[in-house]
Amino acid sequence: MDDTDTLTAALTPALARDAAARRGRHLQYLTIGWNSVECIVALLAGFFAGSIALVGFGFDSAIEVTSSLAALWRLARDSDEAGRERAERRALRMIGVCFLLLAGYVAYEAVAALVTRHAPATSTVGIIVAVSSLIVMPTLVHLKRRVARALASGALEAEARQTRVCAYLSAVLVAGLGLNAALGWWWADPVAALAMAPLIIREGIEAVRGRTCCD
Repeated sequence: MDDTDTLTAALTPALARDAAARRGRHLQYLTIGWNSVECIVALLAGFFAGSIALVGFGFDSAIEVTSSLAALWRLARDSDEAGRERAERRALRMIGVCFLLLAGYVAYEAVAALVTRHAPATSTVGIIVAVSSLIVMPTLVHLKRRVARALASGALEAEARQTRVCAYLSAVLVAGLGLNAALGWWWADPVAALAMAPLIIREGIEAVRGRTCCD
């Protein structure tokens, strides 16, 4: 092997890593754009309909934006080998805190709605938003996890998990809003919101502790 081949072989892993980080940044920009719109629409629809699950979904979208910003911060430092591990830990903790904040809000509002027997109005817009998210989020999860594996990044894996939670919440939300609209089951909405909490708490604790598949 001549000097050119040796240099090419040495550069290939670095170039592949740079390409993966670039794909990761593009995915985060897409996530931020989608979730920003989703947040505004879900919050407005939730407040007008009085839907705790829909408002919780809107706040989840806002927290997903925060997590994506943390992931972008981590990706921006991927080329710095010395600072990569430090950025990894900080981004992971930030994402974990986002999970726990969301869980606290959803649980509190859901219990309050059940105690007061608050019945939300039917929200067609909310159902459309949730169904759209249920289509988009799994695709983003698949692509983000590929980037996380390529960079061996626990923080990016945790952020992909948060996107996966968003997909789960979409399914729960569709069920809750659909049952309320079709059968008038007012309690389906707060129960659907409350069902989100254990999953979110578990993911938050794992992220704060740094427990990911990439460890």
